[in-house]
Amino acid sequence: MMVESSFSWAKALLTLFVAIPLAESVPSPSAQRRTNSSEPACRYLPGDPGWPSAGDWAALNATVGGRLIRGASIGEPCYGDSPDVGACAEVQKVWQQLPPFLEDPVNVISAYFEGTTCSPFYGPLSTDLATRNFTCTLGRLASYAINVSDAATAVAGVNFARENNIRLVIKNTGHDILGRSTGQGSLALWSHYLKGSGFFQYTSEDYTGPAARIGAGVQVHELYEAAAAHGFRVTGGACPTVGAAGGWIQSGGHGPLSALYGLGSDQTLEFEVVTADGRHLNASRSENADLFWALSGGGPGNFAMVLSVTLKAHPDGPVAGATLNFVESDPEKYFAAIEAWQRHLLVLDTIPGFQTSVTLTSGIFSLNYLTLPDACEEDITSALTHFLQELASLNITATMNTTVHHNFLDHYQYYEKGTVYSRNITVGNRIIPRDLVTDDERLSQLTEVYKDILAHPNTIAFIIASNVTHARVGNAPGDNPVIQAWRDSLFILNFGVVSDERASSAELSADLALANKWQIDLRDITPGGGNYMNEATYNYPYWKEDYYGEYYDQLAQIKTKYDSGHVLWAQPAAGNEAYELKDDGHLCKT
Repeated sequence: MMVESSFSWAKALLTLFVAIPLAESVPSPSAQRRTNSSEPACRYLPGDPGWPSAGDWAALNATVGGRLIRGASIGEPCYGDSPDVGACAEVQKVWQQLPPFLEDPVNVISAYFEGTTCSPFYGPLSTDLATRNFTCTLGRLASYAINVSDAATAVAGVNFARENNIRLVIKNTGHDILGRSTGQGSLALWSHYLKGSGFFQYTSEDYTGPAARIGAGVQVHELYEAAAAHGFRVTGGACPTVGAAGGWIQSGGHGPLSALYGLGSDQTLEFEVVTADGRHLNASRSENADLFWALSGGGPGNFAMVLSVTLKAHPDGPVAGATLNFVESDPEKYFAAIEAWQRHLLVLDTIPGFQTSVTLTSGIFSLNYLTLPDACEEDITSALTHFLQELASLNITATMNTTVHHNFLDHYQYYEKGTVYSRNITVGNRIIPRDLVTDDERLSQLTEVYKDILAHPNTIAFIIASNVTHARVGNAPGDNPVIQAWRDSLFILNFGVVSDERASSAELSADLALANKWQIDLRDITPGGGNYMNEATYNYPYWKEDYYGEYYDQLAQIKTKYDSGHVLWAQPAAGNEAYELKDDGHLCKT
């Protein structure tokens, strides 16, 4: 049964289609179009003559057991001739929170890609006369979604989109900030309720040991809880609501355990997928190996729809942790301390499992949490002693707290407790190599970028450090398409611009332009480096070389092999140059 919500999309279930009679002996309008015309140059949008008829959608709904859902913006109650004042007020309250978007089949967390086409602060209830006449449209959001329950429903959705020449996208939690879960006029395959998980002994030529098989809808916190219940740790992300088997693992995926076991893509053993031609396949190192390789770091929403993934599991045990914070109003001392921290990361980088995540705002340094598996508090204190001495030499006093928990889940929950995630942020990043930090001139250049970022209002930066070299992880170059920049990295520098809940499209675009500027500034001082695609900008001009690096051409060839018709299309994604997105929303052949 479909999980219902208080928001308007739940009212849009297409149960009315059950009552529409369909003459099985008469080809559907879409079938007639496919028979009588050549392949169209653009994907159809609502209002186009080729857009599927109500009868077509009704037939699809019957095929998937009534699991078809009409796309509706969360802001819809605020519009129309009789807007719902109470419901609109509730939407306004939660507009910047994640839960309503996580549980919705088409709405997404990214403020830019969700857009302002149905903002709850516009329309007839708006307090601003300039926006009171605005109407509600879906914008970039999918027109319909299928609540995928199994391979058969996914196959039906893929075939319908391909045969009716409409866009197809994949949505799980909606965390994707590059717009890969959105598409005007698209059909979304919603994998959020594929929640199955199991742990077992895996045996193959390449790996023998404990493993977890998880459905595409399993979120990070659910994965950690399930693993702990079986006495294991499994590599996942930091944010608890990210989909563990979705874009996170298919784009690399870093997290608290990366410094011990590697990135998410280093953990993959098998994928269960539905391809663009409607086949239900398994992909592993021994079966459909090229597809397995592409899915293990080559980007999501492009090669196939993932139904489940099998990944390595590891024996659990005690995990040490820490926080370390200071405030410094003197900019010279503050940035000297940040440089000292980055140099000290070269020492911490040699300690297996030592992972750190630091948040920077103007004058504030916060090591949110440190993760060191199979260690004790003394190990952490010893590792940080030299840095604390450097802070003392700058007359900076830091507050530090250390812990040891008996397993990873307890550690994770302790440090994530109280963390509030919001969707009103535009982000970018750069992977920072070790050799930059050993070069005083380049480190000084990096400091200037920090200064620029933190000088802007409502900005934040993150220094996230994990050693994911091949030597640490235990694999070799080319084993997966994770770019070399990750293997050379000392840390990843993330940054964000926090926007107002009422931000206009122009303001959100300006934030995106600023994020692109900083990505380019960082690129200038890290030649030959790269970015983590999941936390980057979608329209970065150097995305091919910096997100996919040396593997782009090979990934594009695999894309052509498994989806020659580009039923799945995303930006930025390998091979996407075969189509381009027009200003009016049409996706057209180039």
